[in-house]
Amino acid sequence: MGPPDTRRHRFEEIYRTSHDAVLAYLLRRTENGHDAADVLAETFLVAWRRLDDVPDGDRARPWLFGVARRALANLHRGARRRTALSDRLRGELAHARRHTERAADQHAERTADQAAVAAAFRSLPEQDREVLALAGWEGLDFGEIAVVLGCSRNAVRIRMYRARRRFARELGALGALDGREKEGEHEQEGDGRAAPASKGGAA
Repeated sequence: MGPPDTRRHRFEEIYRTSHDAVLAYLLRRTENGHDAADVLAETFLVAWRRLDDVPDGDRARPWLFGVARRALANLHRGARRRTALSDRLRGELAHARRHTERAADQHAERTADQAAVAAAFRSLPEQDREVLALAGWEGLDFGEIAVVLGCSRNAVRIRMYRARRRFARELGALGALDGREKEGEHEQEGDGRAAPASKGGAA
């Protein structure tokens, strides 16, 4: 543990370089900006308390995503325990889901193909959407995704392969499967960075 000034400067640098990426991660996974702001504050509070555990350089970002993911899980568990508000919560979530789907559809209306991609993405299981989103939205490679999800790189590779297969099948069922998606099933791993899912899939 370094001197107070050294710790403060390192934390400020981590905050400056990672704030926008972590906030974007949270905004895509919360129902409102208040929840995103609360979890963002909790994430960086953990980073300050565990500053010596935060990796250096670009490795800090997936580490922070992992902290944010666990904080989000705690937030959701707390919400489920509020049984007195369960009916209201279900109504709000349903409204938010409809709003999200309408926004995604409006964004994808530019072409019929984009609309099909959005519908196919929304039809995937949550774990498939998450692994595709971490690659496509956050730009993480397999190793970084493994840090976020708390699993092995090989497990990420398997999940990504299955998610892309299911995504390709959904696109095919909607008549939107073209050469690009077919090629995606047989892509070489390279540096482990998967081809991104369309951002039109879930606004």
